[in-house]
Amino acid sequence: MNDVPNLARDPDDRLYSPDVRSALAGFTLGEDTGVLEAAAAVRTAARSLDQLRSHGTDSRGLSPGALDILIRLGTGGSNVKDLAASAGVSSRNVTGLVDTLERAGFAERVPDPRDRRSVLVRITAGGRTWLEEFRRPSQLAMAALFRGFTDAETTQLRHLCLRLVENQHHLARYLEDR
Repeated sequence: MNDVPNLARDPDDRLYSPDVRSALAGFTLGEDTGVLEAAAAVRTAARSLDQLRSHGTDSRGLSPGALDILIRLGTGGSNVKDLAASAGVSSRNVTGLVDTLERAGFAERVPDPRDRRSVLVRITAGGRTWLEEFRRPSQLAMAALFRGFTDAETTQLRHLCLRLVENQHHLARYLEDR
């Protein structure tokens, strides 16, 4: 696992990375680095979460991507296209993840009773057992990760992250339309 980043506190007692701030000050030629530092912090936090998830899932034989699909299957069967849309990845990616889950005995493909040209993917009893065994350690890890956060802070963090996602989608559409 990577070393802990060098962090400090600003005069308002807010965390920041002196290394990132210094690098970005050079990049911006002395202009404000606030949004760039925030973007760097989001990337650092996302990497930290990914490392934690990878550690937890790899030790149990699944990738974080396969876990995402297995969790979605836990609420009911779905086709690959809908799984891909809900996970925000390509159908091709989901097909590979479903293949992995099938090989592990955690998911199966079954004919779609509404459309005989289509198949549904559903969780197996083995997949449900795996999720049950993974649930509590996962909840404990997230509780430790968010230690000291209030409910309002976690709600605000979720909101702010999803605003970034929403803004990125708007920006991507704008750039595509140009």
